[in-house]
Amino acid sequence: MAMPDVATPAPGFELRDQSGESVSLAVQRGRWVVLYFYPKDNTPGCTKEACNFRDNYEAITATGAVVLGVSADSGASHTRFAQKYEIPFKLLVDDQDHGVARAYGAWGTRKNYGREYEGIIRSTFVIDPEGNIAKVWPKVKPDLHGEEVLTWLKAHATR
Repeated sequence: MAMPDVATPAPGFELRDQSGESVSLAVQRGRWVVLYFYPKDNTPGCTKEACNFRDNYEAITATGAVVLGVSADSGASHTRFAQKYEIPFKLLVDDQDHGVARAYGAWGTRKNYGREYEGIIRSTFVIDPEGNIAKVWPKVKPDLHGEEVLTWLKAHATR
């Protein structure tokens, strides 16, 4: 499935976070949402990305945004990852049919060291308070992505 376009409605979802609590996009209505998809907890790129979001978290939330990370890892894996790196935001579990990642075009064929497999495609979506896609990063470099998102939010998000 293709990634949704800017100015189109964001696909709705309801997933469990690392604490087992239900998180839905509908409940976030009225807020900016940074929804980022990452391949795997405790891997080098994903750790860099999560820590960069963590390091920019206070400034991101000051724009009125909430940060939600999504991967196919289990809630227990997310809990260990969040505790180890002091991740202050919710990590969502999309492990059944990868329906949310698929709806956002963030699930597909990946290549690593010449091997092809199905998995999460590192990408980020900013959803505006009305529930529409405001910004898409279809390919993400994890090292400074939290800063990149913060810069965009400062220029575009209003409380």
